[in-house]
Amino acid sequence: MIKKIAIVVFVFLNVSSFAQDKTLKVWPNGAPNDNGMKEPEEKYDGVRVRNVSEAEMYVYLPEKEKNTGAAVLICPGGGYVIEAMDHEGFELAKWLVSKGVAGIVLKYRLPYGHHEIPSGDARRAMRIVRRNAEEWGINPDKIGIAGSSAGGHLASTAGTRFDYGNPQSTDPVEQVSCRPDFMLLLYPVITFKEEFGHMGSRVNLIGNGNDWKMVEKYSNEMHVSAETPPTFLVLADDDTGVPPRNSIEFYLALKENNIPAELHIFKDGGHGFGMNRKNLPVDQWPELFYSWLKAQEIIN
Repeated sequence: MIKKIAIVVFVFLNVSSFAQDKTLKVWPNGAPNDNGMKEPEEKYDGVRVRNVSEAEMYVYLPEKEKNTGAAVLICPGGGYVIEAMDHEGFELAKWLVSKGVAGIVLKYRLPYGHHEIPSGDARRAMRIVRRNAEEWGINPDKIGIAGSSAGGHLASTAGTRFDYGNPQSTDPVEQVSCRPDFMLLLYPVITFKEEFGHMGSRVNLIGNGNDWKMVEKYSNEMHVSAETPPTFLVLADDDTGVPPRNSIEFYLALKENNIPAELHIFKDGGHGFGMNRKNLPVDQWPELFYSWLKAQEIIN
């Protein structure tokens, strides 16, 4: 069954235990730009994907009796070259739904030399969620964004560079704010500075070379402001993939701007733990995040 609401196309999925799930294209009428990828999208090693040239959203909605009204747009990581849709995407969405929070997994277009495309997809996806909030049982003032690793870079880009919509636009989606109301950042890439940045993500997003303007543009600790949303950060001290200083510098920038924030650094866990259970203290992070949502009065 296909149902049209506003300008967004919904395709209802028959997913076990999630009867309300739907998938939709971020740009149903075609994106305003092209990332140049002409090869077919490829799925491998579970649900990791590459060669992504079309952005899609996978919407998981809680049952009405459990619904808190909150929602999280989820950006899986993968160094801006793949996307780990499973333990950094779908599994997180399903856990959120179990807590009465809508989980929307974003399969964003990968850059392939077009740095503006992933964040453009994330902003558009935020607008779509807010535009359809009433239909989906979501409070439009309780829509957050989450991201892991490079997905954390994407989420923190969207959380530091946003707008409140363009009321003059002829596109009703563009009239809606893309500002997240809160952020969940898991072992995020934050900076592109060589001292402690993740060079793989940097090269894949902005290319080789040392263009300081581009490095500054995507060093998100430099763009925190008084309007940046409250943030929950999780990482492991033994992360050898993305230096912990990424999260620490972002936390300090949040505190300089009096933004509510909570930072958890676990002794063990490495990089990329997501929703994978390792029988380590880092496995506590989802319940800690749930408690933080309550403390922030995002949920009751």
